[in-house]
Amino acid sequence: MKYVDYERPTSLKSALSILSEKGDVTKVLAGGTDILVKLRGRREQPDVLMDSKEIPELNELSYDQNKGLTIGAAVPLYKLYDNADVKNNYPALVDSTTIIGGIPIQGRATVGGNLCNAAPSADVIPTLIVLGAKALISSADGTREINVDEFCTGPGSNVLKSNELLVSINVPAPKENSGAHYMRFIPRNEMDIAVVGIGTSVELNAEGDKFKNVNVALASVAPTPIFVREISEFLSGKEVNDENIEKAGQLAKEASSPISDMRGTAEYRQHLCSVLTKRSLNKSIERIKGA
Repeated sequence: MKYVDYERPTSLKSALSILSEKGDVTKVLAGGTDILVKLRGRREQPDVLMDSKEIPELNELSYDQNKGLTIGAAVPLYKLYDNADVKNNYPALVDSTTIIGGIPIQGRATVGGNLCNAAPSADVIPTLIVLGAKALISSADGTREINVDEFCTGPGSNVLKSNELLVSINVPAPKENSGAHYMRFIPRNEMDIAVVGIGTSVELNAEGDKFKNVNVALASVAPTPIFVREISEFLSGKEVNDENIEKAGQLAKEASSPISDMRGTAEYRQHLCSVLTKRSLNKSIERIKGA
């Protein structure tokens, strides 16, 4: 591993100044669970490593019942599943953060890092997508906000320009009669990479017998985590029954374009897309009904 300059800014302004001057040769350090492995393997060789853990805006974790949840890009996973507001209002985030690695990893790894790393198998990204989360991005030139489902552009790549920094992820407040869930399939506990991951969110009508809004996102079955709009369009206004949920599973299967690798064949992954989508939709519905 080559020597690098280490920067530890204590303000967002200072961080953006560094990226403005040296962004094309700088890598941002949040938890370090991905970038440090890449540095040791010489898959990344930046001139500058910028630590983001002392920037206040990147360490914010706050909830407002009207505005929703703000997750700073450097907030570690354990702070989410230990937070009462997150547990009470965003159980799907608890689903997806408690299954990443073990306790030591959860104490370091961050939601922002999971998003910026842009792995097709990322567990948190499908959850953020179905919850309608937006990414707040800043540079010395200004600020922009984009939907999380537009953030990843390919395996390991994202929309960030060299002078830009992911500041926070903003998740809308949950709506009435809504629930969300995340689940994944792994062949054994020692393999901490999803063969398939499924995030779902469901909003029902006041009577609880029809779908009002449904979001489904998939991991490990395409170059990036994907939002299955066909399911949203199909289930809107439909009755809550096994037939419609079965069709949603089929649509998830059709939306996937997986590869075959040591963790599973493409055909197996497509089958899992259907099975897990149906299971996760039912779990989201159960959460609405308090089951």
